[in-house]
Amino acid sequence: MDTGTHIVMGVAIGGLATLDPAVHNDPALFGAILAGTVVGSHAPDFDTFLKLRNNAVYIRHHRGITHSIPAVIMWGILLAGIIHAIVPSINFVHLWAWTALAVVLHVLVDIPNAYGTQAYRPFTNKWVAHGVINTFDPYIFLLHIGGIVAWLLGANPGYTFLIIYAVIALYYVKRYLDKREIIRKIREFYPETEQIVTSPTIKQNRWRVAITTTDYFYVGVVKDGHIDIIDQFKKVPLPNNDLFQLAKRDKNIAAFLSFSPVYRWEQREYDDFTEIRMIDLRYRSNERYPFVAVVQIDDNMHILTSYTGWIFSERKLQNKLEVGDSPV
Repeated sequence: MDTGTHIVMGVAIGGLATLDPAVHNDPALFGAILAGTVVGSHAPDFDTFLKLRNNAVYIRHHRGITHSIPAVIMWGILLAGIIHAIVPSINFVHLWAWTALAVVLHVLVDIPNAYGTQAYRPFTNKWVAHGVINTFDPYIFLLHIGGIVAWLLGANPGYTFLIIYAVIALYYVKRYLDKREIIRKIREFYPETEQIVTSPTIKQNRWRVAITTTDYFYVGVVKDGHIDIIDQFKKVPLPNNDLFQLAKRDKNIAAFLSFSPVYRWEQREYDDFTEIRMIDLRYRSNERYPFVAVVQIDDNMHILTSYTGWIFSERKLQNKLEVGDSPV
């Protein structure tokens, strides 16, 4: 989810903590838990600082190790330990339990996004992305805001957020059922389907879909249950030659390939170099596919420049390539 939603979720977990008798009777413990749940609800995304290095590192590692099972355990203990060191008189077990819940909830609500996480590490490095909830869902966000406002106006925060989370749980079930119906309809039209990637949009009744069949990629939108195929691409595997082997060793291309489950590629020949472009098919927007990876290789098999990330115009992409990024 987005940062704002994670933060309001942290406040909500702090409100739920008031149902705990130990918290209800100890204002100092409540204050510590509220701090722990707000920070804990965002802690797994502390890896956002990796973007300061470069996009390749960020794409390969964001929502990776920091969302893994060992990290989730570590975040709760670490944050509770720091707060307990500042306020040693409070009950550590209750502080840790509610802080850990906020961390766990962060990871759980990231899994249904189209972006996904590597939440099952160290057992597998596979990206888990169910594609049923948009990264920012206005219904989920506004329900939390409504609960916080009700709390400020005097409502019991524990019961208020208990009701809100029951509603959100039903909402998740609805979205899973919506996705299942979309997949059922697609498989009726394309029995040879190998993979279907769904990406819900901010609009409740509109989804993006990327379909992989035996011979083709199809990109479409689903609106009010109606599937509209917009693009079709021949499914062509990456060539197994020296040029592409070199390209796959570039850090930007490698990061893209480690992350994208459905993409196509292009090869363009210029006077002094060859450009290889990987295009993720999940995020079509304004008639473009903005998530790409590009590498330029000269005639002597040297990587000149490369880039991966979100680009919404060809001019900006060329500017990024002119700046360059030292390959690894």
